[in-house]
Amino acid sequence: MSALRVAILDDYQSAAFKSADWSSIKQRVSVDVFSDTIADEDLLVKRLAEYHIVCAMRERTKFPQSLMDRLPNLRLIATTGMKNRAIDTEYAKKKGIIVLGTTGGSASTLEHIWAMILATVRHIVTEHANIKAKNPQWQTLVPTGLSGKTLGLIGVGRLGAQTATIAKAFNMKVLGWSPNFTPERAAQAGVGYAATKADLLQQSDIVSLHIVLSESTRHIIGASDFALMKPTAYIINTSRGPLIDEDALLAVLRVKAIAGGALDVYDKEPLPLDHALRQLDNVTLSPHNGYANDTSYEIFWEQTVENIADFLDGKVKPQRILE
Repeated sequence: MSALRVAILDDYQSAAFKSADWSSIKQRVSVDVFSDTIADEDLLVKRLAEYHIVCAMRERTKFPQSLMDRLPNLRLIATTGMKNRAIDTEYAKKKGIIVLGTTGGSASTLEHIWAMILATVRHIVTEHANIKAKNPQWQTLVPTGLSGKTLGLIGVGRLGAQTATIAKAFNMKVLGWSPNFTPERAAQAGVGYAATKADLLQQSDIVSLHIVLSESTRHIIGASDFALMKPTAYIINTSRGPLIDEDALLAVLRVKAIAGGALDVYDKEPLPLDHALRQLDNVTLSPHNGYANDTSYEIFWEQTVENIADFLDGKVKPQRILE
């Protein structure tokens, strides 16, 4: 077991060693950390060919069947969280590759949703940049007040319901809609029921997405949907990038057909350096940080160390296995 090699992937913030104590396994494995994401499969195979254990951070690096077939030494994928749609867990099982996740979590995403909403409607980023750039114009934009405004939630599961609770503290009206949403579920979540997506979009001052990405929800917000939104409305996406038709979003932001938006997720991550979204002044961008904070990282990485130790000892916890 002492010869096993471990690769920690996509550790953008150099958090793995800071967030957990690796001393329990450091004499048993050799560990290398990579801070960049490689999308090209050939390059990824070249990087990972010699590794037996890979630590994956959520959905940053994809592990499809084609990649696993080219990594004959791979025996364990230790991922953060108990879901990782970037890993073909069914095929991993067929290949005899164990996939282990981490439980628990924090309120990080909920906090980030409201950080993005408030930063956007109050133009925090723009005014911060003005002050830093020594702009002599002291105030340049009028913030949008939340009290009395309508927050439209596309998806009202656990996170959507929590988002609604905070909205009410701001004296906002909250509407909910999803393809399978019902008046009964709306009542349980304590939000208003929008009978149709169009209904929600037409009434909302802020539209926030909290729905799982699937083939049926891909581009659930497109050009025709943006056409229904108020010109003073904002779109917020902290869920998954492809829920929104990116080309349609760029089109409405460029002509300022809506007031603006805030994005933590994108079709391609990391967002390419030459991407058009980086050039717009009416969208607030963050680097898929919604789930990330010191508390969640401590849970993720401490349990990742546990998972590797359990694997080395042949005592994998069944409740940590992703299938």
